[in-house]
Amino acid sequence: MSDNPSLFIGASRKPDDSYQQAEELLLRYANRHGIVTGATGTGKTVTLQILSEGFSNAGVPVFCADVKGDLSGIAVMGEEKDFLTARANTIKLDPYEMQEFPVIFWDLFGEKGHPIRTTISEMGPLLLSRLMNLTEAQEGVMNIAFRIADEEGLLLLDMKDLQALLRNMAERASEISGRFGNVSKQSIGAIQRSLLILEDQGGEHFFGEPALRIADIMRTTPDGRGAISVLAADRLMMNPRLYATFLLWLMSELFEELPEVGDPDKPRLVFFFDEAHLLFDEAPPALIERVEQVVRLIRSKGVSVFFVTQNPLDVPETVLSQLGNRIQHALRAYTPREEKAVRTAADTFRPNPDFDTFRTITQLGVGEALVSTLQAKGIPSVVQRTLIRPPSSRMGPISEEERRKILAVSPVAAQYDESVDRESAFELLQARAEKTAQAEEEERRREEREEEEKERGARSPWTLPDFDDDDDDRRRRTTRRKTRRTSNRQSVTEAAIKSVVRSVGSSLGRAIVRGILGSLKR
Repeated sequence: MSDNPSLFIGASRKPDDSYQQAEELLLRYANRHGIVTGATGTGKTVTLQILSEGFSNAGVPVFCADVKGDLSGIAVMGEEKDFLTARANTIKLDPYEMQEFPVIFWDLFGEKGHPIRTTISEMGPLLLSRLMNLTEAQEGVMNIAFRIADEEGLLLLDMKDLQALLRNMAERASEISGRFGNVSKQSIGAIQRSLLILEDQGGEHFFGEPALRIADIMRTTPDGRGAISVLAADRLMMNPRLYATFLLWLMSELFEELPEVGDPDKPRLVFFFDEAHLLFDEAPPALIERVEQVVRLIRSKGVSVFFVTQNPLDVPETVLSQLGNRIQHALRAYTPREEKAVRTAADTFRPNPDFDTFRTITQLGVGEALVSTLQAKGIPSVVQRTLIRPPSSRMGPISEEERRKILAVSPVAAQYDESVDRESAFELLQARAEKTAQAEEEERRREEREEEEKERGARSPWTLPDFDDDDDDRRRRTTRRKTRRTSNRQSVTEAAIKSVVRSVGSSLGRAIVRGILGSLKR
């Protein structure tokens, strides 16, 4: 093996069908990112598992999604089985020891792990618009909503805050259109309907406080191992857009929060983006361009991103070119599109004169992969047909009882399990509306008192009223009173609207800075 710190991936197969040369991933080049591809059932999950184990033992925290529930077994010690031991002997993995790993379970719905939350303000208008599949015009209205919230000091923490702001914008549509351009009530209504759909899909669990602290997915244990954060994503995959947007938000948060560290000896965090095709499906070019920019720049923050997907064509070429470490499991080539995918995968590797890469991809068995990693000076190694090492933790899911025990001793158990609802846009706008209504009511009563006083002063105590004209006088006085009240009510409302614009004076001029993907920069 290399003298440099590395992860043992497996052993490469020689022309005589023996396995001799160790294939490894150098830690100093792990933050040049990577990709794991292959058809369903070819061993991608086990590869993700052994990479996570290796990074953890090297002291590198890991974040990954458990899409099918199989990855949860990494939290408990593996069981010795004949086929695992046989593979370890074949690739000369000695010693092969069973091990459990420090795992923190997360779940957006709070069912199989600690809840993960962020706030509407932190996510920003770009990712939120992507999540809600808004049109360009509706995205423009969403940007205006965030601009108003930033200017007026309105915290957008959860979905009811954004709903309250949208209602307020609909009432102030004319004024807002004069400042920012046309803001139609139709666009606001469409956004509100999209919010209801998002809420029905479980979005209300994701937005709120306490929001996730990035430091809590970058923990290490007292014995120096990196914590493995496992996101339960089986239910989350029922809403793939929420899943993809969440992982993209998390990646952007890492990019915005972490300081520059250059090229460290090992990554500060490894981020596995499973089912990566969901990120790019129907994504607008502007978003793909920004994702490519984040992938390119996040390396200097010490973060390694591995995309896990079935087909290399799922990842745009501009992003694929940034991925230096490649593990390719079997692909089938029964159709022209599948053949194109195999050809694309083969062309991304540095050729090996001992075999035809294109043909070998279609002949790989379960647990085999073509592997090419960055070696000295960042040069890709010649592709090798590799038998992946067996995991030390359990292959397959853990039981509910085992999960409960792990959650009970989790280092973040007391931090995220209970939600917090502090004063934010919903409460502030509600208070303003109540204050406006109270001012209108007081103005109405004052007008009534003034009218009554004028009527009493106009009457002489020595003159009896003319009963024949009493009804006409009463109707005229009532008409004048109503006219005055209506006029005064409008002026109070206008004054209240102007007051809202000028309110929260301490927040005006505050520097609100957002990053590449629109999330708040701290």
